Amino acid sequence: MKPKVHHSIPEDLFALLSGSLFVAFGLFIFTELSFLTGGAAGLTLILTHLVDFSFGQLYFIINLPFYWLAFRRMGWRFTLNTFISVSTVSVATDVLTYFVALDSIDSVFGAIFGGLLIGTGILIMFRHVSSLGGLGILSLYLQDKLGINAGKTQLSVDVSILLIGYFLVSIEILLLSLLGALALNLVIGINHKPGRYQIT
Repeated sequence: MKPKVHHSIPEDLFALLSGSLFVAFGLFIFTELSFLTGGAAGLTLILTHLVDFSFGQLYFIINLPFYWLAFRRMGWRFTLNTFISVSTVSVATDVLTYFVALDSIDSVFGAIFGGLLIGTGILIMFRHVSSLGGLGILSLYLQDKLGINAGKTQLSVDVSILLIGYFLVSIEILLLSLLGALALNLVIGINHKPGRYQIT
């Protein structure tokens, strides 16, 4: 069995900030192109079509019920780090429009690059005992306890959520969203294997 990896508090904080900004910028691209994604972020993007709240506000609220499960199953460190990650993503996605303007971006490139950004951000979080909350907590729990690959779990859930998008967006946007989800989950599935990093 490989030794567990421990990081210092400054290392964790820098990694969580960096990972959160990767995720936020990927979500920013997806939002600009009207793409959907999976997990809690996907549910949030769907809800932004239905209620008058920003992505950041909804994302923060949706994740609140999952912190208790995180604390009970994963411990205080994982829960605190996840809270930091979710809060940072929530704020960053709402303020990025003040710093970035995408006048033009190819849809296929945006799907792939946005997915890679989000996947890389999530990978950083995983390796620093954190997640994007919500269904990410469930996928990490299943990997930690049952050895089920987190990427495969995320992909299954993401596809299910994206199918809901069939009723909200065009087929072209839906297919591009699936491409983005595939890019995202390839990053996690290839780079995050059971036993390499342990949640403590």
